[in-house]
Amino acid sequence: MEQKLFVYNTLTRKKEEFIPLDAPHVGMYVCGPTVYSDVHLGNCRTFISFDLIFRYLLHLGYKVRYVRNITDAGHLEGDADEGEDKVSKKARLSQLEPMEIVQKYTVDFHEVMKTFNALPPSIEPTATGHIIEQIELVKAILDTGYAYEVDGSVYFDVEKYNLTQDYGILNGRKLEDMLNNTRTLGGQNEKHGKLDFALWIKAKPEHLMKWPSPWGVGFPGWHLECSAMSNKYLGHKFDIHGGGMDLMATHHTNEIAQNVASCGNNPATYWLHTNMLTVNGQKMSKSLGNSFLPEQLFKGEHELLTRGYGPMAVRFFFMQASYRSTVDFSNDALEAAEKFYKHLAKAAKKLSALQQNTLVAVDGEAESAIIAACEDCYNGMNDNFNSPKTLEALNNLSKSINSFADGTRNSGAVSAETFDRMKKTYNDFFYDVLGLKQDDNQSGDTEGLLGLIVDLRNQAKVNKDYATSDKIREGLKQIGFQLNDNKQGTTDWVKL
Repeated sequence: MEQKLFVYNTLTRKKEEFIPLDAPHVGMYVCGPTVYSDVHLGNCRTFISFDLIFRYLLHLGYKVRYVRNITDAGHLEGDADEGEDKVSKKARLSQLEPMEIVQKYTVDFHEVMKTFNALPPSIEPTATGHIIEQIELVKAILDTGYAYEVDGSVYFDVEKYNLTQDYGILNGRKLEDMLNNTRTLGGQNEKHGKLDFALWIKAKPEHLMKWPSPWGVGFPGWHLECSAMSNKYLGHKFDIHGGGMDLMATHHTNEIAQNVASCGNNPATYWLHTNMLTVNGQKMSKSLGNSFLPEQLFKGEHELLTRGYGPMAVRFFFMQASYRSTVDFSNDALEAAEKFYKHLAKAAKKLSALQQNTLVAVDGEAESAIIAACEDCYNGMNDNFNSPKTLEALNNLSKSINSFADGTRNSGAVSAETFDRMKKTYNDFFYDVLGLKQDDNQSGDTEGLLGLIVDLRNQAKVNKDYATSDKIREGLKQIGFQLNDNKQGTTDWVKL
């Protein structure tokens, strides 16, 4: 059965069949972090989403060049060319060199991504490592007449650009509406228009990170680096450009304008954007006190968290929603995700030890159910990387795996071909596509020991030795393990 991948393209506002420019090669650029502080969970959600996309494209056999940048200069406090450079300000306040700040938070970012089992990108370029390319791009835009210089700074002329191009093509807004909703220039009177943005900014004497240029000593505007680096490593036209939805209206809109002005075309065929996180229905924000870092989430060190959650449970939680949907954090939702993740992880463990028995006749109903679930794993991901649908399909496969492993159905009830397909599909999607792994905090020894203790507790309850049963439960809770009881007895446990 031929598989076609469809993706939602923000540029056209519809789902389209994914057809690479130069198959099997795929070029994908994703806007990376500005490394002046700890990476927050909203960023993590975006990068985990694109890790999922990267993994699935690799699974389909594409040769993907995945470029994700590190912003270590040029990103001002206000996205409209206002305030201090974020990295420079943090360095000044910390009394450190800017590159010390960059190094610290880049290393931290990599550690967090590794904890979430995210694959590294093919190339991870930095803004400071590509100053020459950015200066050359400014020259090219000046040459086409879409930029102007004022006292050592260079600005992009949005209104002139919009005379021949659609500046709002990505966000779907008309220039007149954007102008009416943009405040006055204030202290930026050197700009010709309210929507004009900086390509190169003249550095004040006290500015820490600055470079010589044809227009004087300065530093690049924030939007410039992504155009320069995507051009260098993926060419003037590539397949996928991604990032958080918050980047669409300004950053990505300006990237398109820069590329069209310098080389005549929109850089990417498909624009993909992830949605934001909320906490108990509210936007995640430091001012609301509902913002927490990955490490706080893992350890449960926040007043809104009843306990900590493992990285794989959190990764799983993100993938229970489409990357284009809002994800709402709550303890109930995280606990449900953890339980679902453990259910699938246990099925993966059972599957590794499962062998087919060929002594019985094939059960057509069982065979059809497995084949349909295997196909649905692909159907989900081919529908704009719909991970919730794929998780549902894996859950259906886990039912067959459990029935074989528990002896309620003989594995010989399906053909060798279907049995092998079940094993390969489940392992491919659980480990390689979804990027899940067995929780490191739950080694085989720990699971075996807890299983033995659970059996002893269940036997104590059968013997009506409730004092021993309660003692086992409370003792395990004190060392960080919660037993889950139901009508059948104690059947599961979680690490607190």
